[in-house]
Amino acid sequence: MKLVTVSEMRLVEEQANKDGFAYNTMMENAGHGLAAEIELLAHTENEEREILGLVGPGNNGGDTLIALSHLAANGWKVRAYLVKREADGDRLVDRLKKEAGEIILEKNDADFDQLSAFVGTTDVVVDGLLGTGLSLPLRPEMTRVLEAVNHAIAELSWPPYVVAVDCPSGINCDTGESADDTIPASLTVCMAAVKQGLLKFPAYDLAGELRVVDIGIDEKLTSWEDIKNYVADEEMVEDILPIRPADSHKGTFGTALIVAGSINYIGAPMLAGKAAYRVGAGLVQLAVPAPVQSAVAGHFPEATWMLLPHAQGVISENAVSVLMKNIEKATAILVGPGFGTEDSTKAFVENLLKGKSGVKKGTARIGFTQTVAEENQVASSQLPPLVIDADGLRLLAKIDNWVNLLPAETILTPHPGEMAALTGKEKDSIQADRLAVALKYASEWRQVVVLKGAFTVIASPEGMATLIPVASPALARAGTGDVLAGMITGLRAQGVPAYEAAVAGAWIHAQAGLYAAEKVGAEASVMAGDVLEAIADVLSGF
Repeated sequence: MKLVTVSEMRLVEEQANKDGFAYNTMMENAGHGLAAEIELLAHTENEEREILGLVGPGNNGGDTLIALSHLAANGWKVRAYLVKREADGDRLVDRLKKEAGEIILEKNDADFDQLSAFVGTTDVVVDGLLGTGLSLPLRPEMTRVLEAVNHAIAELSWPPYVVAVDCPSGINCDTGESADDTIPASLTVCMAAVKQGLLKFPAYDLAGELRVVDIGIDEKLTSWEDIKNYVADEEMVEDILPIRPADSHKGTFGTALIVAGSINYIGAPMLAGKAAYRVGAGLVQLAVPAPVQSAVAGHFPEATWMLLPHAQGVISENAVSVLMKNIEKATAILVGPGFGTEDSTKAFVENLLKGKSGVKKGTARIGFTQTVAEENQVASSQLPPLVIDADGLRLLAKIDNWVNLLPAETILTPHPGEMAALTGKEKDSIQADRLAVALKYASEWRQVVVLKGAFTVIASPEGMATLIPVASPALARAGTGDVLAGMITGLRAQGVPAYEAAVAGAWIHAQAGLYAAEKVGAEASVMAGDVLEAIADVLSGF
């Protein structure tokens, strides 16, 4: 699903219209798609189904009228409540009348008695009052209508299912701001693409489930192709996940090497390692300080182990030599969870990226002197695909010239605090425009950035971004980031490209958080282990 600004969507529609794909045709397709989504809400075809459309003067009102005509033809009892829209001379109103739809004018319902009565008897309310180009504040006359609808719904023991057309009326579809009287939707049916404001607060809490319907836009349209931002969904992730042949063996699915842990954070390697297994890696090896291995090995019999030199329980700088001598089978490597931020571990990270392992390298040719950049490139090329997470990112930020030390297609997975450490920006500034920040630094660093948090953003160095349409306090828990990093590493180990691995890992992780909350029964009670166990539940749906 594409993610668009209001101006981007307007440009697409204008170009499509100029190219011969008329606005009326787009509206017809939108209304038909809206009706199809509403039909999916009905329990049986035998029940008498009643629907009330709130019809405004704009395109969303037109989409609503077309949908109502389709539903009336399919046996629904249909009413259209017209607000700031005249019935006479409106071909869409005439079409609905021919299908026996009832038309009510707001201007003839001064006290909203009819509106309240119809809300009280209907199964579904379709909100097509206002469009995506809305600017706040609302005009007083529209505020009165929204107040009346909300009041009528609040009076009911069994309120109707509310479907918003493109966005709930009262939402700014770029900023996510909302009017106080915005009608909360159970479902928002987006036309062609999701509008960016719906994945911001407070709009997200008012939009309900998001679905997108095709309105027939040519995918080769220049203005459509220029849109590089997406919303992850199940279909996208299914296309990313590797095929698992029946005649495969553990080597088929790669080896994830998890370099993690310290005496104070012994759980991080286990969470990351188990997550790599749960997402399909063939073998998981944990490279940890010896005290960590002795503490958790009994809880993780499926793992193999590499014991790293340590200083009082944290990885020491000379551990690189041990790691590099045993790295040849790894097909992806995760660095950072549970490291701590001691100087010895910082030196380890720097030595790893620079290739200062004590392992003998080929000598330079006579008359040829390698530059520092070339030496760094040679060093980093010895590493398998790399994911850096958690304390690994904070340590990275302390290393001079760290941007030029990273191998190509490294995945960086910061939360806002870690992003602040890497960029020098304030957290509030990062959170104010997460999409733009992730895209900016993915381009500058030439790496894949996973900016975690509500609506996690995955950005590529080529200027593409994907948002995860989930914001849940179930994931606001220590250890869930380790699970995510392990999942991404497990997918990389199986050969999934960096950007795609980050998208799929983040989407599955978010869904696992929702599954875990449902299973546990309370978002506040979800722990990282619950999210880990729910990965299998998510994957079982594919």
